[in-house]
Amino acid sequence: MKGRPMNDLAPTAEERAGLAAYRRFSRPEWAALRANTPLSLSTRDIDSLRGVAEELSLSEVVDIFLPLSRLLNLQVAAARGLGVVQDTFLGRPAALPPYIIGIAGSVAVGKSTFARVLQAILARWPDHPKVALITTDGFLYPTAVLESRGLMQRKGFPESYDLRRMISFLAAVKAGEPEVPAPVYSHLTYDIVPGKTQVVRRPDILIFEGLNVLQHSAGAPLLASDFFDFSVYVDAEEAHIAEWYRQRFLLLQRTAFQQPESYFRRYKDLPREEALSVATRIWEQINLPNLRENIQYTRERARLVLRKGADHRVQEIRLRRM
Repeated sequence: MKGRPMNDLAPTAEERAGLAAYRRFSRPEWAALRANTPLSLSTRDIDSLRGVAEELSLSEVVDIFLPLSRLLNLQVAAARGLGVVQDTFLGRPAALPPYIIGIAGSVAVGKSTFARVLQAILARWPDHPKVALITTDGFLYPTAVLESRGLMQRKGFPESYDLRRMISFLAAVKAGEPEVPAPVYSHLTYDIVPGKTQVVRRPDILIFEGLNVLQHSAGAPLLASDFFDFSVYVDAEEAHIAEWYRQRFLLLQRTAFQQPESYFRRYKDLPREEALSVATRIWEQINLPNLRENIQYTRERARLVLRKGADHRVQEIRLRRM
């Protein structure tokens, strides 16, 4: 919980109540819920969707993503039915607003890969082929703004995002606006790309992925999660995430950091031990505090929690009771 000492492992009454709100599934139990959902991705598709320094196997797609896609297909159909009921009551033509899925979790936990795989699978269902994916990185303030406000060491924390613009984007998409632009972020330059946008055009489903999508602010009239029809929190032990972050840093050092325009180019030639030291320092000074203070406590707000083991494979699934 937010502000709670991490060495206090005994569950609080609030945590016990939160756990009771969920149905818990082992991996085999969850995999059985696939029923007859067909596998629509090839091995080549899976290879193209895999993230940096992250494992993604065919069994993960079959055991975890196919049952989830079946559940979401049923959820989308039900949401559309309720929408038609309300439109009938109001005496207006039936409209089908986008079904919005929020995906949250720590840096390096595998949210981006999860979102890409989910997008690819959901887009293969015949009833909702238009599936858009937007990440919250695009709603970070530009580097110049963060530097002027002294927030570069707080990048990824709630105050580093243009929350008003994020909420306006989600509201416009949910309202069925024909074209809604979202800013684009470059992980290479570590900044917003000036003048570039990703335009969302009335998708059947929008996947909205990022650190802060389930966070709430005291006194805020609207939250990002107010627009979600479903939400997922990708979870893992802190020690596992820290190791994944370090390994990803080493891989990027040999690839993206070598490019002239890379913001992290200064790290490209560090010896392995120094590079690990830098990665550990960034994790402990920025990403870990953000996880503990602003991200981890939002886990209990998600409809679905996926708990990964050290090998990146999902081991436990918690689905909120209706």
